[in-house]
Amino acid sequence: MSAVEKAFHGLRHMIGTGRLGPGERIPPEGELCEELGVSRGSLREAVRMLAALGVIEPRHGSGTYVSQLRPEDVIGSLSLTLELLPLSGLLEVYEIRRVLEAHVAAQAAARCTPETVRTLFSLIEDMEATSDPTKASELDHRFHAEIARVGGNPTLATLLAVFRARSRKYQVFTLPEGPDLRRKSDDDHRVLATAIADRDPVAAAGAAQSHVAQTERWLRAFMPPVEEADGPARGDSA
Repeated sequence: MSAVEKAFHGLRHMIGTGRLGPGERIPPEGELCEELGVSRGSLREAVRMLAALGVIEPRHGSGTYVSQLRPEDVIGSLSLTLELLPLSGLLEVYEIRRVLEAHVAAQAAARCTPETVRTLFSLIEDMEATSDPTKASELDHRFHAEIARVGGNPTLATLLAVFRARSRKYQVFTLPEGPDLRRKSDDDHRVLATAIADRDPVAAAGAAQSHVAQTERWLRAFMPPVEEADGPARGDSA
């Protein structure tokens, strides 16, 4: 184990065991270095790593503190690693997304208000009206984010936002069949919004799961074709 890893795991243990709680200032560098048996440089690198994960907050002129450790903030840091997944890995994540989107849609149907319904259908109308794929993608994100928000679990909403942000890197609407995909997506959104407006959790869950499964199938269009078993896949080095 490297000195940086030793410092990283040492700090993580202090926080995980509750020795350092949310919002608390971490001990001075000298004390931590002596306790963990590492140099100041290794400790500072470990602090930077934990700060990137949203676990520690350096405050200029004040010191370094444990963050509030809100679940949604910690989950949000998954974007740092999820962004590295190749498309094949992202498609595996979609099995999780299908389950979670169905759950939040059912929750939204049980909790929706007239304002929620107006917001969802307004977003759908904006999506149908735009010819800009980038704007359509942003509106699509806002539509699903609104459903997750109404679902009532900020951590779950953040996790789904991380999943969606990664998949948005693949602009399926720019494919040759993009216009047809857009129309199918818009239809799916109306089915989902209608189920939520009808306060029908079962129908909403089914519509959300079907919509995510369809998106997964579209993403597979970006996968390079598989060639002969003894030959390289297209785009790979020979």
